[in-house]
Amino acid sequence: ALRHSRAQVGLAISGIAGPGGGSAAKPVGTVCFGWCRQGDAPQSERCRFDGDREQVRRQAVLYALQGVLRRLNE
Repeated sequence: ALRHSRAQVGLAISGIAGPGGGSAAKPVGTVCFGWCRQGDAPQSERCRFDGDREQVRRQAVLYALQGVLRRLNE
């Protein structure tokens, strides 16, 4: 994404918000994040959020955007 834009930070997010689709290895609420700031190495994290589908999605969006802000402020 960074190579094809003028952005300073790239973000990727994928996960299992539910209500189905979870497994023992990846339960519902598991979300993976990836960030990359122009000129830096990519960083990733995996989190687990509680709640229903909407709650998981909202928490994941908030976490992802907070990660973007952290990287912009470095």
